[in-house]
Amino acid sequence: MTTTAQTGVLVRTELPGPRSRLLLDEQAATESSARTYPRNVPVALSGGHGSYVEDLDGNRFLDFLAGAGVLALGHGHPELVAAAHRQLDIATHSLDFPTEVKQEFTRRLLDLLPGDMGSRSKLHFCGPTGADGIDAAIKLCKTYTGRGDVIAFHGGFHGSTQSTIALTGLRSSKEHLGNLMPGISFFPYSSCFRCPLSLKPDSCEINCASYLANVLDDPNGGVRRPAAVILELVQGEGGVVPARLEFVQQLREITRRLDIPLIIDEVQSGCGRTGTWYAFEQYGIEPDVVVSSKAVGGGHPASVIIYNERLDGWKAGAHTGTFRGNQLAFAAGSALMRVVAEDGLLDNVREVGGQLRQGLLELKDRFSFLGDVRGLGLMLGVEVVPTADRSASEVADLIRRAALRRGLLFELAGRDDCVVRFLPPLNLDPVEAAEALAIFGAAVAEVADECGRPHPSETQDADTEAVRS
Repeated sequence: MTTTAQTGVLVRTELPGPRSRLLLDEQAATESSARTYPRNVPVALSGGHGSYVEDLDGNRFLDFLAGAGVLALGHGHPELVAAAHRQLDIATHSLDFPTEVKQEFTRRLLDLLPGDMGSRSKLHFCGPTGADGIDAAIKLCKTYTGRGDVIAFHGGFHGSTQSTIALTGLRSSKEHLGNLMPGISFFPYSSCFRCPLSLKPDSCEINCASYLANVLDDPNGGVRRPAAVILELVQGEGGVVPARLEFVQQLREITRRLDIPLIIDEVQSGCGRTGTWYAFEQYGIEPDVVVSSKAVGGGHPASVIIYNERLDGWKAGAHTGTFRGNQLAFAAGSALMRVVAEDGLLDNVREVGGQLRQGLLELKDRFSFLGDVRGLGLMLGVEVVPTADRSASEVADLIRRAALRRGLLFELAGRDDCVVRFLPPLNLDPVEAAEALAIFGAAVAEVADECGRPHPSETQDADTEAVRS
């Protein structure tokens, strides 16, 4: 675990503070209007230590964003920093030439695959982002099958490039872009809180999976056999929605039967985030392709696909990328894998994740506008529902702002940005988790008062119970 001298939140100015405001104004004048995070979390950062990040005005926040999941061990973990420093004196860039640090990274990553999967797998190093990995995975499967179509799922997010945005469910992000990668078909995802088929988990027959099977088996179904099916096991940007176990297992059976490669997007859910190194381990399946990025480089840009060797039909130069040889990422990524194992951090993810989940469930029982608590490990979401006079997205934004004023930093996800998303470091300790729950609870209570709604724990009348149900 990382320890620092500066722990605990400290907010001593209005937000943004004066120094942050100057830099935010300069950024607005010089940077693209596509910038995102500082619009919603108006601070200018100066640095971070462990689970905490500081702004230019000396305010310290508990960081439950962690670089959108990139900073698996928080800010400035000494062993990851030392590994990158050592590598700086050796080499920083190598294209796809083999190096000792790259081969160590490769061996460690293959060794983390369950069972004997590693002995049947190969790696391809892509450009530095998750979108690069997704694009490579799709190209690999198209090459192997000779087919061109792809099946994706409602609510999924796979990137913002011209190809990956075509695979992404969010319609508003692509409506103005004209032609994107063709041949994408979207199917229902097993989102049980808001079932796309209006069914109930305790009585449905996993109709979302059987519907896909029926369409693919039906000679009049209108959807050609695809080159690949791509799936997030926990939809991140889609609202922290874990797929139902039976849905995933049926999907794997369908794709295996029809010889359709199954791509599992572990860009956000991988590297221990859900309590196992990969989320697919919890579903009892073996994907054909796994895409890993974000945390895999130990805080440095890296993207890799891991795939069954039978798919390896590429010719030399079929998929390249100048920055696929980031030696700093290989050094820090190897250190990450070693620290996760030696410090027992997967156990920590499950235990502290359970602590956070329990605290969030208790808050859900107290406040009727907290509609659902879900996720795996330290990838958690709280879906907010409307109040009598405010939309769900308005309530969620009020919660985010109230929490930030108290020193807790996180972002929103899901449809209409109505899901609070927690992505803290994997080495978050129980004290920090308790601090986060206290801040979040105070923020939710403030918003409840602002919305003029009584706490269900204080007013247990019939009207309140009707709203909750």
